[in-house]
Amino acid sequence: MPVRHSRPAFTLTTLFTCFSLAACGGDGASEGGSAAAGGSGARALGTPTASFPEDFGTIQAVREISDGRVVVADPLGGTLYLVDMSAGTREALGTEGQGPGEYRQPDTVWPLAGDSTLVVDLGNARFLSMDADFNFGETSPLSTGDPRSGLIVALPQGVDAAGNVYARGMGGGMGGELPDSGAMLRIERGTFAVDTIGMFKLEDRTQTVSGGPDNQNVSISPIPLSAQDAWGVAADGSVVVARSADYHVEWIRPDGSVVSGPPVPFEPVAIGTAEKEEWLAARGRSGGGIGIMVSINNGAMQTNFRRGGMRMGGQEEPTIDDYEWPEGKAPFYDGRIVVDPAGRAWVQRHVPAGEDATYDVFDGSATRVATYTLPNNRRVVGFGDGTVYVVAFDEFDLNYLERYEMPRG
Repeated sequence: MPVRHSRPAFTLTTLFTCFSLAACGGDGASEGGSAAAGGSGARALGTPTASFPEDFGTIQAVREISDGRVVVADPLGGTLYLVDMSAGTREALGTEGQGPGEYRQPDTVWPLAGDSTLVVDLGNARFLSMDADFNFGETSPLSTGDPRSGLIVALPQGVDAAGNVYARGMGGGMGGELPDSGAMLRIERGTFAVDTIGMFKLEDRTQTVSGGPDNQNVSISPIPLSAQDAWGVAADGSVVVARSADYHVEWIRPDGSVVSGPPVPFEPVAIGTAEKEEWLAARGRSGGGIGIMVSINNGAMQTNFRRGGMRMGGQEEPTIDDYEWPEGKAPFYDGRIVVDPAGRAWVQRHVPAGEDATYDVFDGSATRVATYTLPNNRRVVGFGDGTVYVVAFDEFDLNYLERYEMPRG
C-alpha cells in the first residue's frame, strides 16, 4: 500500500465482504427471457440427492475427497468437520488451539494433491495442510510485508492443483487515494513469491481516517452492490474473470494468453429497501466478511484476521442506513467465481430480491453454455465427482449443506 509519509504507530482495518454468492445477489435480461428466469434456456438444478440434517454457522467452500465424504470448515462454529452426506454424520477434525494439529477459526478448505487439503486458519493467521489421513502437517503464514510499503495477504480466491494460492492484491490504505482496480496475484505458499496475473475492477469504497499524526486509524469499507469484477481459479491455474462493465467473461491461461467471450445482455436491477435488506442478510449468512487488522507499534507489526469483521466493543450491528448505496445492482455477484471439474465457470447473477438464485455457466471459450436456477436463499459452494454442493439458509440464517447431481449439458 502506498503511503505519503511514515507514522510511528497506526492501525489499519479493512473488511472484505467476499460472498460466493458466492462469500462472501444486476439482473439482466438473458437472450430470449427475463433475468429472473435466467432466460428461456434456464433449467432448475433439481432436487438434492442428499441434505445434511445438522446446521453450520457458515460455509464458504467444501472439499470432496475420493470416497465421497466432504471436508467442511465452519468459522463461526470454530470447527473443521469431516461430513458423510449419505450417512448424515459428521466428526470434528483436530482441535482448537495454536499448536501442531490445532486451529482457531478455520475458514475455508481447498483441495491439494490426492486427498490432502489446505485449511485457511484465520485465527492463527496461517495456512494449515492436512494429509489424506487427516493428519496436520506444515503451516505457512497468510500475509507478509508492511502495509506502509506493501502488504501481501494470501486470502484465497482460489487454489490450483499445484497448491499455489490466488488472492486479491491489497490496495490503498493509510489515508492515501483509494485505487479503482486491484491485482490478481498468484502466490507460492511458504516463499510468498508473487506473480501478477492481471487486474480487476474493485467495488467502490469509503475511507475514514481518524487520530493524530502519531496514532492514526484508517478504516476502509465497501459500498454494497457497487459494480466489481468477479474472478475465480481453475485447477490448471487458469483464471476466469467476469467483467462488470458489459458482463463478459475472460479466461487468462497459465501461459498469459486471454480468451474473451461475447457480452451477455443485462439490465441493472433497481436497488430498493428489499434489495438492501437482502444484501445485509446475506452478509450475516457469510459470517460478516473477513476483517483484517494490522497494528504497528514501536516497529512491531501484528496482523489479525477474523471472520465476522473487526467491530470494536460496544459497536452495534450496522443497518441499511449506515451504508451508501448505488442506484442499481451490477450484473453479477462480486464474490469468488466457482469453477467445476470440467473447467466451467459458474457466475451468479444478481436478480430482484426474493427471486431464484441464478447461475450462468461459461465454458473454456468464455461462452455461456447453460443457466441454472436454485430456490432463493441458496448458493453454490463447491463441486465433487459428478456433484454440486449448495448451502441453504433457514429463517435464522443457519447454513445447511445440500448435494445435487451435476447436470448434463
